[in-house]
Amino acid sequence: MAEIYRGIWVIAYRELLRFMQERSRMISSFAMPILFLVIFGAGFNKVIGAMVPGVDFIKFMYPGIVAMNVIMNSMFSGLSIVWDREFGFLREVLVAPMGRSGVVLGKALGGAGVAIAQGIIMLILAPVVGLSLTPGLAAKLIPLLVITSLSLSGMGVLVASRMRSQQGFQILMQVIIFPMMFLSGVFFPVDSVPVWLEALVKINPVTYGVDAIRQLFLGDLLASSSVPLSNSGLTLGVTVFGHTMSIVEDAIVVSLLGVVMLAAAVWSFTTQE
Repeated sequence: MAEIYRGIWVIAYRELLRFMQERSRMISSFAMPILFLVIFGAGFNKVIGAMVPGVDFIKFMYPGIVAMNVIMNSMFSGLSIVWDREFGFLREVLVAPMGRSGVVLGKALGGAGVAIAQGIIMLILAPVVGLSLTPGLAAKLIPLLVITSLSLSGMGVLVASRMRSQQGFQILMQVIIFPMMFLSGVFFPVDSVPVWLEALVKINPVTYGVDAIRQLFLGDLLASSSVPLSNSGLTLGVTVFGHTMSIVEDAIVVSLLGVVMLAAAVWSFTTQE
């Protein structure tokens, strides 16, 4: 049992070490989220104005940008599997005594660790956009980032288990990530869209990760607003069959996704390699 845990740790540590050694990757991983925040925020903030007193478009979008950064880096963590396969290292790892499940878990944990670190760094922008980041809020956010990143890393590992080239993996991940990102409520309230679009948003599991993070950031601001949420058009909590999801319920949905993705990744490795 000790060898299994050690093997999982070694694989996860290798992913973290590789990320820390690639400074260009560290810098570029923040480029797109910040680009969206600056361009979309500056471009639409004056047009849209305040959604409710104290919450403008930039403040509304920022929690979604944090989630987007974690999601993108988690799902792209599977790229290391394709790289290892191309250079023959994966075959050596798969014969280790920890089994295929240990390999999948190690890869997912390593990718999640990288994504969590990037998500935490993104939090330093909170005061810049006018949101306060207290130790209590950070303590609540980190478990959500862990759940979200681990779940999406499992999806990245699952996709990577079927890919044979880095170029093919990157193209496929972009096709998967961008619809999930734009249909997760990062840029708009999910309950204020046409019915057909609302249905797509609510079957997207990423929506619930974004919503949980936004509830933590904006819950107090909206609660203290002088404008009733029902009259403002801005709501927190995804409404599913008339029930508004809480932070805990959002986290449960994302956790279930993670269990399914990790189990599917283990099965895929068992049948493919």
